[in-house]
Amino acid sequence: MKLLTGPTSPFARKVAVVLHELGMTDDVQMQIVTTTPIQTDADVAAANPLGKIPALIRDDGGALYDSRVICRYLDAHGGGGLYPATRLWEVLTLEATGDAIMDAGLAMVYEVRMRPEAKQWDNWIEAQWGKITAAMDALEGRWISHLSGPLDMGQISVACALSYLDFRQPHREWRGARPQLAAWYGKFDQRPSMQSTKPE
Repeated sequence: MKLLTGPTSPFARKVAVVLHELGMTDDVQMQIVTTTPIQTDADVAAANPLGKIPALIRDDGGALYDSRVICRYLDAHGGGGLYPATRLWEVLTLEATGDAIMDAGLAMVYEVRMRPEAKQWDNWIEAQWGKITAAMDALEGRWISHLSGPLDMGQISVACALSYLDFRQPHREWRGARPQLAAWYGKFDQRPSMQSTKPE
């Protein structure tokens, strides 16, 4: 299989972490691509009509896209148990929360990188940060016991999201008001799968 990926995409990193956790890194060839919302790489466009990474090209030629679909497929393929039936809806909700943080974080980056300076909207950027802080407050207030439990896909998504904030928004301090979340992330970030996939 081949994964169309990028070195700084938090969604692509989420897939890479899953590959490490499942012991499947040798089963998937990584193809680094350069693609943006306004200039799509040709291989990405062929695999995903939305022009987004990651995209997983399977051995039979069929491509899967959206990190949630890819992670679910890899977990089923590798028998990893990252989506346990006993708490499936909680895992999916937590994964969606992590992914939403990534979406808002990317929107903040794209507002600065993709739009001319005269057309950038500070209120838009702060509105995205407001969504992120609300999600982190929910994690601190309602999800710590789940985050501290057995490994699942929700934890991986949240950890990749928080890492992306540190990578792209290092000037924004999020830990002080969320000591439990900060402590959990500090421990989770030491997993070999996280250390091996850190963006540069």
